[in-house]
Amino acid sequence: MLAVVVLPIIWAVSLAFQRVKLLNIRRTSVVGNYTLDNFSRVLQSEGFWETLWTTVVYTVGSTAGSLGLGLIAAMALRRPFRGRGAVRAVMLLPYITPVVAATFVWTVALDPQYGFVNAWGTSFLGWNEPIPFLSTERSELFGIPVPTALLTVIAFETWRYFPFAFLFLVARIQAIPGDLDEAARVDGASIWQRFRNVVWPQLLPVIALLTVLRFIFTFNKFDDVYLLTGGGAGTEVISVRVYEFLTARKDVGLAAAQAVVLAVVLIGLIIFYLRASSREQK
Repeated sequence: MLAVVVLPIIWAVSLAFQRVKLLNIRRTSVVGNYTLDNFSRVLQSEGFWETLWTTVVYTVGSTAGSLGLGLIAAMALRRPFRGRGAVRAVMLLPYITPVVAATFVWTVALDPQYGFVNAWGTSFLGWNEPIPFLSTERSELFGIPVPTALLTVIAFETWRYFPFAFLFLVARIQAIPGDLDEAARVDGASIWQRFRNVVWPQLLPVIALLTVLRFIFTFNKFDDVYLLTGGGAGTEVISVRVYEFLTARKDVGLAAAQAVVLAVVLIGLIIFYLRASSREQK
């Protein structure tokens, strides 16, 4: 733990407070000329707040989508039927598929020129022209213009990680005593009433935990976004920005400062969740 976790964290934080370039990083030590200049440059850099907003939208949309789809799948497979085991196994395919293969398939399928999604849309769904799903065009979401590529990335994240929520929710649903649902049936409760009063209270602690976990995992996600769009077309998130600071500008200190800002946001979220959980237990 000391060698793999603690020391790298100390090293990264120390770099965030120093003016370090890739060329002189070998001459940099943990104890150096500390300054807050990197954080000032990060907060005042062009596009920082827009990137932060994009990250929040991407994280909230992907978390809500994956949990919602996972809940629907878990409820749909709640009752035993022939072949349920095979269907459950198929549900895990998006999660266990290598991310490079998954993003490649999505990129090819959504291509406006030779992708089959646009071919079916123009042929059977009445689209007037192909839709550039990974372009800079904007779509309306609840009256707010959002880049189409960002919505596509959120849809990909929802599809890829709903099995994670599905596994947790299925395990919790199977642990719900059958007597509760049977008593509700005898009392004449409808399907919605049984879900709201019997199933939902049992799932709420698990959903709260999944929300925090998926929010943390998605907030610092890099590979999915980078492989789909490279961070372009309005999909630049903070993790991609850290990568660009490190590779394009060769500025290690600035990239480390951006990563520390990301970590502070996540730590704040964890503290909020722990405090809320302790209040509920009391």
